[in-house]
Amino acid sequence: MADPTLRGRFVWHDLMTPETSGAHAFYSKVLGWKTRASQQDPSYSMFATANGAIGGSALLPVGTPHWLHYIGTSDIEETLQRATALGGSVVTAATPVGGGGQYAVLTDPQGAVFGTYGAAKDEPASDAPPKRGDFSWHELATSDLRAAFEFYAALFGWESLLEHDMGPDGIYLVFGRDGIPQGGMFNKPADTAAAWLGYVRVDDVRKTVGKVRSARGSLINGPMEVPGGDWIAQFIDPYGALFAVHALASDMNRKTVQQQTAVKAAPASTGKKTKSKVAPEARTAEVTAKAKVAKAKTKAKAKTTKAKTAKVKVTKAKAKAKVTRAKVTSAKAKT
Repeated sequence: MADPTLRGRFVWHDLMTPETSGAHAFYSKVLGWKTRASQQDPSYSMFATANGAIGGSALLPVGTPHWLHYIGTSDIEETLQRATALGGSVVTAATPVGGGGQYAVLTDPQGAVFGTYGAAKDEPASDAPPKRGDFSWHELATSDLRAAFEFYAALFGWESLLEHDMGPDGIYLVFGRDGIPQGGMFNKPADTAAAWLGYVRVDDVRKTVGKVRSARGSLINGPMEVPGGDWIAQFIDPYGALFAVHALASDMNRKTVQQQTAVKAAPASTGKKTKSKVAPEARTAEVTAKAKVAKAKTKAKAKTTKAKTAKVKVTKAKAKAKVTRAKVTSAKAKT
């Protein structure tokens, strides 16, 4: 039977950053998120999409900037006890938040940091697919894939849905709940730390790359197609936090079809000039340039015609002189 509660779902996302206002401006430009103040704590700024609030930001004076992803639970105290019994550690004990809920921060046995949230009472949750602007995928890079999965499965009831063999890179395990994929896990390189990475759904990965670069972010991986036809790219924001974006295969295919349709709809070259939508100044400059070119061509043509005429005259004069010389020679011969 499907579990309609928050248990095992990613329910909130906090950005730990040394520059909250700058970070909000960056993600607004790149992902279109809005900034919203919390009613319970006006000093806490939230990230919001057209579908509602999805997370917030917290000042991190020291340490590595990062996103902290919270997983729902039906009983936060029981989750903390089980996590420590399985080898995890509690970083922040259960702490009350507005609305009667509680949150806590932990590390799993391999060292990845994550949060958990328990509502005051069971809240119904939707299994609708993430919309654009929502976090749509969550990925764990870990030092022990099997042990990490067993840890989270025991806490949140996750299922192993699929495994991709990535060759030299090992296995990529897709996990989820009630048969619905939520993310993946894989064994990380030895020289990197265990960590969670959140992916935000976008309409077009390539356009997002351009937005990130123009907003002073850095592309570190991609864009690339993944099994199933979806596209991803991974970035570091201007303040050091890692994040990623994800576009569905259907979105990317739709974009490709639109581009191809636009090309087919473009008028074929018939020798006729088509009006372009340009600024008046640009159009004036274009007309002036064309007039200058036409004038230059006219002058060149006139010079060419004049030169040809002169050449013809010279040729005729030479021919006439030749005839005259011939007559003189003939007269002399008769004499």
